[in-house]
Amino acid sequence: MQARSALFDLYGDHLRPRGGRAPVAALVKLLAPLGIAPPAVRTAVSRMVRQGWLDPLRLASGPGYSITPKAARRLDEAAARIYRTGRVSWDGRFDMLVLDSPASRRERQRLAANLSFLGYGSLDEQTWVATRPAEDVDVLLDEAGVRYERFTAAHTAGTPGAMGVVRRAWDLTEIGHAYEQFVAEQRPLLAAVTVRSDDEEAYAARFRLVHAWRTFLFRDPQLPPALLPERWPGTAAASFFDRHATRLRPAADRYVEQCLDATNRERRVVKT
Repeated sequence: MQARSALFDLYGDHLRPRGGRAPVAALVKLLAPLGIAPPAVRTAVSRMVRQGWLDPLRLASGPGYSITPKAARRLDEAAARIYRTGRVSWDGRFDMLVLDSPASRRERQRLAANLSFLGYGSLDEQTWVATRPAEDVDVLLDEAGVRYERFTAAHTAGTPGAMGVVRRAWDLTEIGHAYEQFVAEQRPLLAAVTVRSDDEEAYAARFRLVHAWRTFLFRDPQLPPALLPERWPGTAAASFFDRHATRLRPAADRYVEQCLDATNRERRVVKT
């Protein structure tokens, strides 16, 4: 688990509901159970400041960092998809992008990752489609300096034709296998966390669960049911995730509060 990715998870899943800010000492404490060392946390924080995801600020408990409006939008969208608070519907139309691809390979890879996160799949390097328009896609492409055209399109063959487009844009077989592997890998780890486990152990297990589930934001566009195969593995995986994320939430919340309170107490002792 990389520190930058873990910080996104930490802010999105735990700190966003608590105002989206925390002292750097608390960030270090909260990532320690994941095996992330303090220097890696500080380096990742500095990188996220340069990229416009975090702003430094002075808190009563010491130097800290707050999410920017850009980060808040990204985290809120991610949370809605992780916990599926929005209804997945489809009006039969695709949002289609035709791009002038960036010249450098690194920029193309970054753009592809960002478009995938927003729910777009590629028909080729220049043509991307989604079953629902993403609010931030115009901002993303403008910031990347990419020239593009955007269309709304419906397949003349209706749902069967649309399913063909979907299978060109996404490898649903591979995504389905990834969901099955996710459950197989997480099941024994989560079974080891019981009512006798302490809060830190539950917090770490839940953090890893959410971290693993979050990777599907870049792989699965959460297609409407009409365009999915029968017995879609993502459905069972989502139920598995929901059950254990809910079960471990109280203990994880207690641990987060303990770390935040401990940081405040330490700061008061130092000042005294």
